[in-house]
Amino acid sequence: MSVRCDTITRVNSRPAPAQRLRDLALLRRVKDRIDREYAQPLDVEALARGVHMSAGHLSREFKRAYGESPYSYLMTRRIERAMALLRRGDLSVTEVCFEVGCSSLGTFSTRFTELVGMPPSAFRREAALATAGIPSCVAKQVTRPIRNREAPTPSRN
Repeated sequence: MSVRCDTITRVNSRPAPAQRLRDLALLRRVKDRIDREYAQPLDVEALARGVHMSAGHLSREFKRAYGESPYSYLMTRRIERAMALLRRGDLSVTEVCFEVGCSSLGTFSTRFTELVGMPPSAFRREAALATAGIPSCVAKQVTRPIRNREAPTPSRN
């Protein structure tokens, strides 16, 4: 009986260090894929299939490793790229939305506003003024969206 209880305990406990390292390597592959293919139609199920995990397991382990869900990380990547395109100023907000892989202008605008603190159209207007004369590599770092929390909403007096 004690052998059986030990087996059950091992099955229900945290993964062994070797398995954890393998999982982390797979999670890194998912993260790298999101970074490369952010503009492609990606969803958690497709990402999970690519590393032979269930979508639920991938979501839990990704959040445990990186502090946010795969979907949240993907949307942050898309918003970061959208910010760069909006700063450039040669595309409309709708064009930018589709260029970064979003299929819904409403979802894009909502997520953009949550991360950046203003709608994409306002960001586009203000970005041209705020980053004038600053090298693009510095502007990208300074205007990077806030992760894992909503951006503070500017108070209106």
